[in-house]
Amino acid sequence: MKFSLEWLNYFLDTEASLADIAAKLNAIGIEVEGIEDPAEALAGFRVAKVLTAKPHPDADKLQVLTVDNGSGEIQQVVCGAPNARAGLVGVLGSPGAVVPANGMVLRKAAIRGVESSGMMCSTRELELGEDHDGIIELPEDAPIGTDFAEYHGASPVLDVAITPNRPDCMGVYGIARDLAAAGLGTLKPLKSLAIEEAFDCPIEIRTDDPEGCPAFYARVVRGVTNGASPDWMQARLKAAGQRPISALVDITNYISLAFGRPAHVYDLAKLTGPVVARRAQDGEQVVALNDKTYTLDSTMTVIADDNGVHDIAGIMGGLDSSVSESTTDVLLEIAYFNPETIGVTGRKLGLASDARTRFERGVDPAWLDGGLEGLTSLVQRLCGGEASKVVRAGSPPSEPKVIAFDPGLTARLGGVEVAEAEQKRILEALGFAVDASWNVTVPLRRHDVEGAADLVEEVVRIHGLDKVASVALPRADGVARPTATPAQALERRVRRAAAGRGLNEAVTWSFLPEAEAELFAEGPLWVLDNPISEDLKAMRPSLLPGLISAAKRNLDRGATSLRLFEIGRRYLRGKDGASDERLTLAVVLAGDKTPRGWATGKAQGFDAFDAKAEALALLAEAGAPVDKLQVMGEAGDQFHPGQSATLRLGPKNVLARFGTLHPRTLAAFDVDGPVVAVELFLDAIPAKKGAASFAKPHFAPPALQPVLRDFAFLVPADLPAGDLLRAVKGAGKSLPWANIVDARVFDVFAGQGVPEGKKSIAVEVTLQPGEKSYKEADLKAIADAVVAAAAKLGGELRG
Repeated sequence: MKFSLEWLNYFLDTEASLADIAAKLNAIGIEVEGIEDPAEALAGFRVAKVLTAKPHPDADKLQVLTVDNGSGEIQQVVCGAPNARAGLVGVLGSPGAVVPANGMVLRKAAIRGVESSGMMCSTRELELGEDHDGIIELPEDAPIGTDFAEYHGASPVLDVAITPNRPDCMGVYGIARDLAAAGLGTLKPLKSLAIEEAFDCPIEIRTDDPEGCPAFYARVVRGVTNGASPDWMQARLKAAGQRPISALVDITNYISLAFGRPAHVYDLAKLTGPVVARRAQDGEQVVALNDKTYTLDSTMTVIADDNGVHDIAGIMGGLDSSVSESTTDVLLEIAYFNPETIGVTGRKLGLASDARTRFERGVDPAWLDGGLEGLTSLVQRLCGGEASKVVRAGSPPSEPKVIAFDPGLTARLGGVEVAEAEQKRILEALGFAVDASWNVTVPLRRHDVEGAADLVEEVVRIHGLDKVASVALPRADGVARPTATPAQALERRVRRAAAGRGLNEAVTWSFLPEAEAELFAEGPLWVLDNPISEDLKAMRPSLLPGLISAAKRNLDRGATSLRLFEIGRRYLRGKDGASDERLTLAVVLAGDKTPRGWATGKAQGFDAFDAKAEALALLAEAGAPVDKLQVMGEAGDQFHPGQSATLRLGPKNVLARFGTLHPRTLAAFDVDGPVVAVELFLDAIPAKKGAASFAKPHFAPPALQPVLRDFAFLVPADLPAGDLLRAVKGAGKSLPWANIVDARVFDVFAGQGVPEGKKSIAVEVTLQPGEKSYKEADLKAIADAVVAAAAKLGGELRG
């Protein structure tokens, strides 16, 4: 939100400097994002007088001017403006000045053979308006030689960020109120305006949607003249980033920006019958002021007459009833709309506006009459006309919250001692009413204040957060004990492991478009009633959709190899409808695994085995018993059925799923495949028994070298190699001294020489002798145990 210092000073009587005001705004929670000083842009431009104007000797449309810049020096300027003439007082840009509109640096130059020292400027060139038909003409008594910025009264502009919980500061007056409460001046009281009501309102006003529009106030003003708004109003609106349009439109924008209270003005001649706040009918359409047509539904509140919709309530007016230069009679409207209704409507229509921003955060329901009086007063002051009586349809919320407050809570909760008298002063300066028993009545505009803790926050932020002392937390004697929970320690461990394996961490939204969430849902979704966007409506049932979208964005921008991971929560519905959050790690591998090269040939992509390797490595780091895991199917419809699997501890406990994503899944995200993915369900990993210890177990290297033995088995073609490895590793259980420490597959073959329906799997078994070397009989006993274990799976030793 932007506003000029001059506008702030209109409401706040203060001698504080711009720097002091900015510092105080930051201190009380209104962040200053930037300060613009128009005087800097107008440096080098002065009020000057044209002494003579003669035709250019070599150009019909140019004149050669002699200009008095007030310094005693006469400058020669070549000018093409049609209104340039002797005696004109305008704005001269001297050599070295920078033209705000285009950044051009002025310098002495010859124009058609005649030297020109500077430029006489138009309003567009100085970014003071759109007029470019001639140079600026100032009054004859304008002081020659004065810096134009000083003469023009250019005021610094502050750009502040208003948090969503402070709609009361969405107007300059609200910001002035906070600064006055913080001791930076005195808030000027609003004048009481007496509007002469000359006739009854000739048009019926009512609200048929008390839920969406509890209160709808309006009056007619006849005999207005809609010209340009005055310079002071245009200057304030321009400082706020608004483009002046006409007096009537500018007045409504001014009320909105000054007091955070959107208003609307209708051309009375374009209305037919009663003006009603009602629900739209499904399929009803309106052409808004932005020239776009919007199709409405029955959840949306609108303002309509007998001919149809004229206003998307609280968001944007309609083009059909907008005012123009020929408008003579107007209907002025001030209403209170339900913030939730406005938010839902705006998101459905994808329509943002200053009015929506204020209404969906919550405007002051107590300022309808005051707002309408101010609006009427400005219309009559700037456009003339006579006003009707006010019609009040419905009533706004009027019951304020009353909070029993203990002043001692400020010290206990806020950490700073503030005298009771000062606390009362602060609260009353902010508009709260405090009685002798410390019952605090909250003004209706403060929707964010719900309890005593909020009152402490108000007192402390105005008193000064910098006055809260830094106090060390109490610490127990001895070595500090770990504070991380087992889940937090697990999360840190696997995050480091993933990064160490060359994966790049991504952080994606916890919310997804509903269609994307449905692709990965295993049951009902958690869907938000009031999302910040329709694309962020469903809570994610899986981390993979976010990573797939991130991969697509990177691939679309030329990335050739992506290794992404994310640790976070997925959100499921329990059987009883309760929320169920589960810690999960997801990995997506896309693009090239290895680039093309003279040694490797063509680029190689990722496959399901790469995904499996990541899953096993990360599960091992997480403490899962990977040697006991079973590889089984049913990874989910999102994965390719022949290139995916699950890792399970027992038949039901799924610790991970991995594999190549199904082409149908990739098509839904518009991603060119293949893409492989992993999802580790960290919450399913069984906790280790016994107390955790920081100390690593004692390691003593074996005294004897390991022994390697190779076996080749003929096994059924559909037997997973992992099952065979598990059987081989377990073969030594009957021979405790055997100590089979590892087994790995080093060859798989099917084809010539191998019976149909069979495949050959070659396994390297690592044996680690203990206190003495193996004898030949020991090795034969171990080999027989390995062969017997394979035979239980239908395997036979290949001869």
